[in-house]
Amino acid sequence: KRVGEDLRDEIATLLLSGAVKDPRVNSFLSITRVEVARDASFARVYVSTFQDDALDGGVEGLNRAAGFIQASMGKRIRLRQTPKLVFVADRGIKEGFEMGEKIKGIISKEP
Repeated sequence: KRVGEDLRDEIATLLLSGAVKDPRVNSFLSITRVEVARDASFARVYVSTFQDDALDGGVEGLNRAAGFIQASMGKRIRLRQTPKLVFVADRGIKEGFEMGEKIKGIISKEP
């Protein structure tokens, strides 16, 4: 868990600093969680955003820049092995927000 948290923090810092030059990757993307394999050879990075059209393109851009991000992580975090990063779209935050809005709509319609 500690390695996942460290990776999440470093990747988020990298995104905010604008180090990833892919135009599809913007600072509105947020890293929600990182799942690291037991042997630390692989990490699944979940990405979310509130911009409807930016999520899929942003994830594609991050997957294209995964080698650069891995190299940066290898320099910043001291690990025996830097995990191979795979970025996945996390639609949970947006779906949760939409569900909350639907519930508010139902409650306001009740007498």
